[in-house]
Amino acid sequence: MSRKMVTIDGNTAAAHVAHATNEVIAIYPITPSSVMGEISDAKSAAGEKNIWGTIPLVSELQSEGGAAGTVHGALQAGALTTTFTASQGLLLMIPNMYKIAGELTSTVFHVSARAISAAALNIFGDHSDVMSCRSTGWAMFCSNNVQEVMDFALIAQAATLRSRVPFLHFFDGFRTSHEVQKVEELSFDDMRHMMSDELINAHRLRGLSPDRPVMRGTAQNPDVYFQGRETVNQFYEPCIKIVQEEMDKFGKLTGRKYKLVDYAGAKDAERVVVVMGSAADTVQETVNTLIKKGEKVGVVKVHLYRPFPLDAFIKALPKTVKSIAVLDRTKEPGSLGEPLYLDVRTAIGEAMAAGKFSFKGYPVIVGGRYGLGSKEFTPAMAKSVLDNLKKAKPKNHFVVGIKEDVTNCSLEYTPSFRNVMDGTYEAMFFGLGSDGTVGANKNTIKIIGETTKNFAQAYFVYDSKKAGTITISHLRFGKKAITAPYLIDHADFIACHNFSFLEKYDMVSKAKPGATFLLCSPFEHGEVWDKMPKEVQQQIIDKKLKFYVINAIKLGEELGLGARINVIMQTAFFKISNIIPLATALKEIKGAIKKSYGKSGDKVVAMNNAAVDEALKNIYEVKVPAKATSKLKMPPAVAKTAPKFVQDVTGRIIAGFGDDLAVSLMPADGTFPTATSQYEKRNIAVDIPVWDEAVCIQCGICSFVCPHAVIRMKAYDGETAQGCTQDLQIDRMQAA
Repeated sequence: MSRKMVTIDGNTAAAHVAHATNEVIAIYPITPSSVMGEISDAKSAAGEKNIWGTIPLVSELQSEGGAAGTVHGALQAGALTTTFTASQGLLLMIPNMYKIAGELTSTVFHVSARAISAAALNIFGDHSDVMSCRSTGWAMFCSNNVQEVMDFALIAQAATLRSRVPFLHFFDGFRTSHEVQKVEELSFDDMRHMMSDELINAHRLRGLSPDRPVMRGTAQNPDVYFQGRETVNQFYEPCIKIVQEEMDKFGKLTGRKYKLVDYAGAKDAERVVVVMGSAADTVQETVNTLIKKGEKVGVVKVHLYRPFPLDAFIKALPKTVKSIAVLDRTKEPGSLGEPLYLDVRTAIGEAMAAGKFSFKGYPVIVGGRYGLGSKEFTPAMAKSVLDNLKKAKPKNHFVVGIKEDVTNCSLEYTPSFRNVMDGTYEAMFFGLGSDGTVGANKNTIKIIGETTKNFAQAYFVYDSKKAGTITISHLRFGKKAITAPYLIDHADFIACHNFSFLEKYDMVSKAKPGATFLLCSPFEHGEVWDKMPKEVQQQIIDKKLKFYVINAIKLGEELGLGARINVIMQTAFFKISNIIPLATALKEIKGAIKKSYGKSGDKVVAMNNAAVDEALKNIYEVKVPAKATSKLKMPPAVAKTAPKFVQDVTGRIIAGFGDDLAVSLMPADGTFPTATSQYEKRNIAVDIPVWDEAVCIQCGICSFVCPHAVIRMKAYDGETAQGCTQDLQIDRMQAA
C-alpha cells in the first residue's frame, strides 16, 4: 500500500502522532521542543480530531512542572495524555515522572534532547537531560532520524499501553527535531491498527472514579516501602519483549523493520561503535565507506535504552568483535564513564558470567564523548573513533570533535575525510535573521521533495542571538535516501544574501571546485568585482566558481518588500541551479506565496509574485577575471589593540572559528571578563539610521526601541542645556 510522502521536521513528525493518539496535551514552551506544542495547539484550535474523532484538549501551563502535574492528574483520571519538553524543562518534570512510573501509568513524553545549563546556558542538543531521568523508572526510547521519530512515537504509544511502563521518547534536539526530511507519513488507519481498544479501555478503568473508589499516593513507613518499590520488577522484563513485538507488528504494517538494538556493517567486523541518536546514521554511513575499502567495522544502534535489552544487545554484536567504542552525548564529571559506556561494560560482563557471550575473549571496550551542545559530529570524527580501535591500546575516556589540551584526551581526526554522496546536490544559503531566507528555503525543500521523486534534507543553523544575525541553511537532495545528519562543508551551490558577510565570514571556502556562487549585491554586475575583498576574489578564481549577482535589496525596495528578499533569492536559486524545470519551480513558488501570505491580503501576494518575475530579469553572471584585483581585504574580527583574551577567544568566536578553540582557552568555571561587547562591531546593516533634526521632537522612542543602541540618547538637566541650541548652530556654521 502506497503512503503519502511528506517533507517535515522531527518535531512535526512527533506532533503528528502525539496529537492523533491522545486526548489531553499539557504544554509549556522550551527550545527546541516548542514546535511540538505549537503544532498540537494549532491542530486543536483548527478543530482537527484524533483517531477516535475527538479534539484533544491542549492546555498551556505556567511552567514545565505545571505541565507535568497536569499530565499526571489527567492520566489518573483515565485520559490518554502527553507532553513535550527538553533540558531544564524535563528536569522540572522528574518529580511527577517518578510518581507516574511508580503508579504504572501508561503515557509517552516526547523530548527533543538538549544540553543542560552548567557553566553556561546552551539551547542546543545533547543527551544531558534525558540521561538525568535514568532512575525514574521510565522506558527510554531513542529515534535517530525524522522517519524514526514518527514511527517510534507510535510504537511507544502502543508499547506503553501493553506494558504499563511510561515511555520517554527522545531524539536529538535541533539536529533531528529541526531537520527537514522527506518521510512516509503514518495514516490514522496505521495508528488505529497499532492501538488496542481493549488496552485503552483498561487504562481508562484504572483511572480514579467515584464509581470505583481506590486510594493512591499513600505514605509508607520503612516496614513496607522497600517491598512496594520491588513490586514493579515484574513489568520491566516483559516491557523489552513487548517493544520488540510492537516493532514487529509495525514492520508488517509499513514494511519498515526495527529492532531494539540494530546492527549495521560487516558480518565479520572486528571494530564496532555503539551509539544512540542521530550520530548513529553518521557512523553507519562512515562504516559503509570504510567497508568498501576492506575494513572490518560495524555500528550497534541502541534504540531501547531503558529497560536495557541485554540479550538483544549481545545478539546484535558480531561474534568476531575484538574492540568496542561506546559514544555518549553527555558528560558526567567524576563518573567512571558516561551512561551508555557503563551499561555496555556491565552488559558484556554479565553476559560472560551467564555464559551468553560466546565471543573470542573479552573485547577491548573504550568510551568517549562527542557532540555536546550540538557540536558537530562528522564522518571524519566517526572514522577517528574507529581508527582509535586499531591501536594496541586504544585511548579510553576520550573526546572527539574538539582539541582537549588540558588532560589531552581528544582524538585527532582529518577534517577533509568525507563519505561519498554520489548524486546528492548540496547547497548553502547565508542569510540575515528575519530576512526570510530560512522560510524561503523551507519552501524550497518542500517544493523539491513534494514535486519530484528526489529525497530531500534541510537543516538550519541559527545564531543564539536570533533576529538580525547570520543564518545558514543547509539543503541536500538526490535520488538516494539522505542519511547525513551533519552540516555541509563541500557545497555545489553557495548563496550570500548579505553583501557585508563577504568581509566577515569565510563562505566561499566551503564551495566545491566548479561550484556556483550567488551574491546579493548592492552593486551592479559590472562593478561588483572590485567591491569584494581580495581573499574572496582569489578563492573564486582558484575554485573556478560560476559567479552570479542580483541586486535583491534594490528590487525589494522598489517592490515595497523592504528587507524581505527571500522570494527574490529563492527564484534566483531555481533559475541558476536547474534542479527542477524552471516553469515547475515558478508555479510552486507562487503557490507557496499564496499559502504563506494569503492572509496578509492580495496586495502582499501580488508584490511577492512581482518579485518572482523581476528576479528572473535581474540575475547576471559575472565574468571572473584571471587575477584578484581588489584593494579591499577582510579586516580582523576585533581590533589589534583588544585585550589578549578578546584576541584569543572572543575574537575567534566572532569570526566564526569557535569550533577550533582549544579547551585550555576556555574559562574553567564559565567566568568571562566584562566590557567585551565593545569589540564586536558587526557592521552588517544594509542601511544605517540618520538623525533628521527637522522631524525630531526629542521623544527618545527611537533610542528606546533600537535593539542595537545605534541611536544614543543623552539627557541633560534643563539649566545645563540652556544655550546648547545656539552653540550647536555656531558649530554648524563653522563646520560649513
